[in-house]
This record gives sequence, C-alpha cells and structure tokens, in this order.
Amino acid sequence: MKGIRLKLMLHLYNWSSKVYADIFKWNKKAWGISKEEFLTYPIGSIGHSLGLFYASKGFDVMPKLENHDVFHIITGTGTEIQDEIAMQYLLLGNGKVSLYLMGMIAIGGILFPEHFKYYKKTFQKGRSLQRFHHIEFKEILHYQLTELQIALYSKNIQVDLNK
Repeated sequence: MKGIRLKLMLHLYNWSSKVYADIFKWNKKAWGISKEEFLTYPIGSIGHSLGLFYASKGFDVMPKLENHDVFHIITGTGTEIQDEIAMQYLLLGNGKVSLYLMGMIAIGGILFPEHFKYYKKTFQKGRSLQRFHHIEFKEILHYQLTELQIALYSKNIQVDLNK
C-alpha cells in the first residue's frame, strides 16, 4: 500500500510543480543559471552549495523554482517525498501561505499520516526560524551559507540582505 501512495504522491508532486511554476510563477523569471555554473560560486557560498546539492542529488535546475532548492540547503531538509511534504509544513510555520502549499499539506498529510510527528516538528522548526520564505536568493548567492543559517536560526541576529 505504501508503494501505491508513494507513486501517487510522486506523480502529483512532479506534475504539480510544473503546473505551479507555469500558473503561479508566471510573472517570475527563471534564474538562468545552470547547475554547473552554481559550482563556480565561492566555496561555502549559497550558490556553490546549491551546485553541490544538484550534483549530489543528480537533480536538474527547475526554472522558476530555484528558491525551493535553496530552502532545502538552508534548512537541511531532505528530498524524499515525506521531506518535500515536511518542507511545506516548515514553510507554513515560517509564515508562507499559498494554495499549492495547502494542497501539498492536505494531500501529503492524508497519504502519509505516519509522518505526522515529523511534519509537526518541521512546522515548529519553521516557526523558530527568522522569516526567509520571501527572500529572493538569486541576489545573495555569493553569501556564505553558514552565515545565513546562523542568522536564520538566531533570534539575536538581524538578517540584513541589503549588503
């Protein structure tokens, strides 16, 4: 039964992410950076870390959805289907609300209720982080990843992205 749920959710995720990019991100421009070009950013930077992420996972850049992949590297959230659902819970906890997010949470929660504790934990993690879901990461790919993570996880450091 889990195999069927997994196949269904993977199909929905793959289909919906393309639809989401076309319909809800119609006014957003793709970054236009290849996964190889990300590796030319300084070592330790968000850009370089994103290049390593793509290389290690064997993923391609999904145009207009690049920020989502940055969410994975800054939060340490995995890429299995339960992790993708958990990412939506984390983003909800961080203050993001969208039709797509709510749909993923509802469908994922119904199909994978055995991961509810994990989803709840990632929701709480999202609440504990400084708001980041709105950041356009293309503008700060040269920033050091660890510095951004320290700032996001700290209540005492103000995240200033106007540098």
